Amino acid sequence: MSQVLDTPPTPAAPAPPVEDPAVLAARYGLTVSGARPSLRAYVGQLWQRRHFITAFSTAKLTAQYSQAKLGQVWQVATPLLNAAVYYFIFGVLMGTSRGVPDYIPFLVTGVFVWTFTQSSVMAGTRAISGSLGLVRALHFPRASLPVSYCLQQLQQLLFSMCALIVILLCFGVPPTLSWLLVIPALFLQFTFNTGLALIMARIGAHTPDIAQLMPFLLRTWMYVSGVMWSLSHLTAGKDIPSWVTPALQANPAAVYIDLMRFALIDSFTSDQLPPHVWPLAVGWALLLGVGGFIYFWKAEETYGRG
Repeated sequence: MSQVLDTPPTPAAPAPPVEDPAVLAARYGLTVSGARPSLRAYVGQLWQRRHFITAFSTAKLTAQYSQAKLGQVWQVATPLLNAAVYYFIFGVLMGTSRGVPDYIPFLVTGVFVWTFTQSSVMAGTRAISGSLGLVRALHFPRASLPVSYCLQQLQQLLFSMCALIVILLCFGVPPTLSWLLVIPALFLQFTFNTGLALIMARIGAHTPDIAQLMPFLLRTWMYVSGVMWSLSHLTAGKDIPSWVTPALQANPAAVYIDLMRFALIDSFTSDQLPPHVWPLAVGWALLLGVGGFIYFWKAEETYGRG
């Protein structure tokens, strides 16, 4: 019995070396949950979801008026009714149509192009905060949402452009080669709108109340963008500070509206365009498009938490 008690215990086997968790994660392709990918990887992820982006935007556009009896007719009727209201108030009652040739095509073009920017900004503001269920349930680049909403508004504009062409022809505006300028103008405006929507999506995700403020800001922006009147006629002969006219001409919404009017309406000549209009349009598109994307990407890892 004493011999058994005096037997020394068997030494424990040495513990295996603890491998670095980072090495293990790299070996099995694991990443930190919610970590922000590199900018290049993020662009690649967004490109891989391009079919989802287009399908999501088309589905949202189709469902937008699904409960209305007239259905998709409202895609064209809504901006036309807005143009009719603006024509009655500003063109008839306030007389802003005086001195503006082809005023109805001038007005309708401005309303359609402005609505594209306005709707993109409003949709972007609610893109994340209004889709939290989707954001928390699935893993995907969150920039897909504001981009898809802007693509939805572009599709909406293309429907409206069909009605605009009919209006131009009815008012005797002939089709010309300058109509081809619509393509680069729309591309630049879409890039600008998407960048601005990405910025507003990030702000709206953290401050939902901004959605209540945006209609007032957008209405003010509309009034200084020459949607219902000619900015050159508005400032001509007025005693205003010297910086006001260049600031109004450099307004990005006014730049894209003027480009579309120049492309479509033959009476809207190049002398009515602001100086260096194409560099301005490209500059605004690059500044907001690239800057807005990077600004959104910087906060990518925070969306969907909480």
